[in-house]
Amino acid sequence: MSADQVLAFETNCHLFDGCGFPAPGLHSFVFQPIFSIGSFDFTKPMLLALLSTVLIVGFFWAAFSKAKIVPGKLQMVGEAGYDFVRRGIVYETLGKKDGEKYVPLMVALFFMVWIMNLWSIIPVAQFPVTSIISFPAGLALIVYVTWMYLTFKKHGWTGGWKNITGYDKSLGWVLFLAVPIEFFSNVLVRPFTHAVRLFANMFAGHTLLLLFTIATWYMLNGIGIAYAGVSFIMTIVMTAFELFIQAVQAYVFVLLASSYVQGALAEHH
Repeated sequence: MSADQVLAFETNCHLFDGCGFPAPGLHSFVFQPIFSIGSFDFTKPMLLALLSTVLIVGFFWAAFSKAKIVPGKLQMVGEAGYDFVRRGIVYETLGKKDGEKYVPLMVALFFMVWIMNLWSIIPVAQFPVTSIISFPAGLALIVYVTWMYLTFKKHGWTGGWKNITGYDKSLGWVLFLAVPIEFFSNVLVRPFTHAVRLFANMFAGHTLLLLFTIATWYMLNGIGIAYAGVSFIMTIVMTAFELFIQAVQAYVFVLLASSYVQGALAEHH
């Protein structure tokens, strides 16, 4: 929450008390620096992103550092998560032969996105890191660079551009329209939509959770209590729905990443 919203809670601000509703907005996504190193400010989203990395690395290290033929509970959970991404996303998109070498990347992307999303419903943290556009953009940039590198490595300089632009002489005069459209779509729009799809969903979800949470507290006064009850129920419903969306967005992000890699490796016709 922003400083204004926290203040509203601390001052016991309610409906009919003469104070306005502290509605969530862009200010709800702005945080004061926890500490600064020179001109670099370290904020709460940065801390949560760092914790996400530590948790993921720590979990998989603990699960597989001493892997056994008969897995323990932790190894079993790790294998289930790894296998879900490998078989459910990578193999389905790239096939087993081509996809195996990209499984570690996709597993890392999936769990990074998922854990950064999950902070939204974790007490004290209560903020999805991916609702800050720079984090989805950074992950989308990794996918974009990988896609471009594989495209030119597989097809060469000329073949790479043909693959990206969909160049095909058999299109005839339509080629003059198709090439710039495909270029614009693949080179410019693709990384943008890849990042924004994740960002927009988590931004909207967190805003709704904030809205109903703040509204529940704000209406706890007089006849507003009845409305507070409805708002509280909506908070529970939205939290459950957000849990589903968080997993779906991680799945979609990696599914798209796998499809981009598949397109880079595919033979151009």
